[in-house]
Amino acid sequence: MPHAAELARLLAHYQSMPPVALMQLSIAGYDGHRLQLHAPLAVHVNDKGCAFGGSLASMMTLASWGVVNLLVERAGLHADIFVADSQIRYLAPLFADLDVVAEPAADADPAAFIDTLRTRGRARIGLAACTRLPDGGLATDFTARYVAILK
Repeated sequence: MPHAAELARLLAHYQSMPPVALMQLSIAGYDGHRLQLHAPLAVHVNDKGCAFGGSLASMMTLASWGVVNLLVERAGLHADIFVADSQIRYLAPLFADLDVVAEPAADADPAAFIDTLRTRGRARIGLAACTRLPDGGLATDFTARYVAILK
């Protein structure tokens, strides 16, 4: 399986954080560009029986962070990665498991991000994520900027 070692390290990193370990997230897929995370609704349900908004925000933040982490690792670099800012739109309640997809934003240039990180020691990149409803519609969408700082 392509990327298996990278994804195993990423999942171990997620699981090393106690709040994230409680989320029971798993990596559902990665194609070298787009990262998919999954978590069961049962541990993220709110008082209305749908997904808790904070869980959706956390899943999209983690998926986007994972994309940046994988870009940096693939480049052979070691960096601390932080979310600089983000915006979330909650479009519809989700009464199903949380399935999140994250990828570089449409206007992001991952190669330029890595080049800047190498030459300046820090760089930023835009990410986009979403949570789909079972029918394919959008439950949430998310945009963010992440900063990487070489160690």
